[in-house]
Amino acid sequence: MDAGSLNSSSYMKAQSRFPLQEQFLHRKNSKDNLDRFIPNRSAMDLDYAHYMLTQGRKGGKENPTATVNSPSREAYRKQLAEALNLNRTRILAFKNKPPTPVELIPRDHLSSSLHYQAKPTKPRRYIPQTSERTLDAPDLVDDFYLNLLDWGSKNVLAIALENTVYLWDASNGSTSELVTVGDEVGPVTSVNWAPDGLHLAIGLNNSNVQLWDSASCKQLRNLRGCHRSRVGSMAWNNHILTTGGMDGKIINNDVRIRSHIVETYRGHQQEVCGLKWSASGQQLASGGNDNIIHIWDRSVASSNSATQWFHRLEEHTSAVKALAWCPFQGNLLASGGGGGDRSIKFWNTHTGACLNSIDTGSQVCALLWNKNERELLSSHGFTQNQLVLWKYPSMLKMAELTGHTSRVLYMAQSPDGCTVATAAGDETLRFWNVFGVPEVAKAAPKANPEPFSRFNRIR
Repeated sequence: MDAGSLNSSSYMKAQSRFPLQEQFLHRKNSKDNLDRFIPNRSAMDLDYAHYMLTQGRKGGKENPTATVNSPSREAYRKQLAEALNLNRTRILAFKNKPPTPVELIPRDHLSSSLHYQAKPTKPRRYIPQTSERTLDAPDLVDDFYLNLLDWGSKNVLAIALENTVYLWDASNGSTSELVTVGDEVGPVTSVNWAPDGLHLAIGLNNSNVQLWDSASCKQLRNLRGCHRSRVGSMAWNNHILTTGGMDGKIINNDVRIRSHIVETYRGHQQEVCGLKWSASGQQLASGGNDNIIHIWDRSVASSNSATQWFHRLEEHTSAVKALAWCPFQGNLLASGGGGGDRSIKFWNTHTGACLNSIDTGSQVCALLWNKNERELLSSHGFTQNQLVLWKYPSMLKMAELTGHTSRVLYMAQSPDGCTVATAAGDETLRFWNVFGVPEVAKAAPKANPEPFSRFNRIR
């Protein structure tokens, strides 16, 4: 064995002899030994301890050189030990019980945290990846700037196929033809249901707008003189029908009176292809082929010039057709840009600030908010022609739905908010159960009855 091994062996022995001292020397701070208990020295017999360590335990395996005592000497030692109370085996004695260890985490907090963790997490909703129904839509005009699909509050879907408007009743799946216009006024360029779900506005290529009663299949009015060219977008606000034309003008029409034109908004230099009123009916969002979004406020328009917009939003770099007001935040607007922009932007319409912008990678044709969850659905064109479901406000993709083979130009939402209908340039109409069935609202807890409420009087 070399000198290094001997030195190492002797070092290890020294280590085993003084473990407490070594541990103390290597302890970096006092926090490492917080649970060490210091005994009460008043309960110790230090003299006896010294005797046992130095004299009383010399015999045995650990001291083989000790002399052997005679029997009489051993008997005398035992008697002496009994008389002096030296027959004790414990050297250290504790007078008091050790203190109760301090709980780092109180039990009430621990139980409450465990109870919180035990709550079941909300299961992730299943989103079907394929459409639940597909209908043929022959002669559907493949034009980004038109709006040829709408779903009314009476659960009837209206779709324009070239010169004809068809109605599809979602409750029974029946289809009927509402009207076919002549080539001199057609094709149909926009359709939009009134809030009552009974009256349908039809915009035409010749700049006229017709109002139809869907129950009787009769034309009620023909609004002329609004625009100089086709009417590609429309939006209702109670009895006001707002129309947007290729001439860049936006007209508010009061359908109750003979002189129906009540306000004119001028701000777009090219075709108006998107129109949406906020849920309150106070603000109107318009998008155009000039890449501009205007926010029009009725209070500002009525007090000042009707041509003055409230906000002019110029961040998009392509045509803006897709517009959607948030159902749970009245001043939040989502907008989507065309093929040269490919982004979804979110706006605070009170301040005009852009809150967020997401590059989707493809043309944004339409946007719809989920009425029951904080989600947004977008439809796209080249290259995948897909639907994308986004979680708001993180804008994480929840699902991508494919099936259309051409750009998904038009989207409409069922009255209950669960089903979405899409129409594309591939001449198909598809229905997607993308938003799911809303959760049943919990019944309000019954109030505790007042004491003695069953008695009219107390004797």
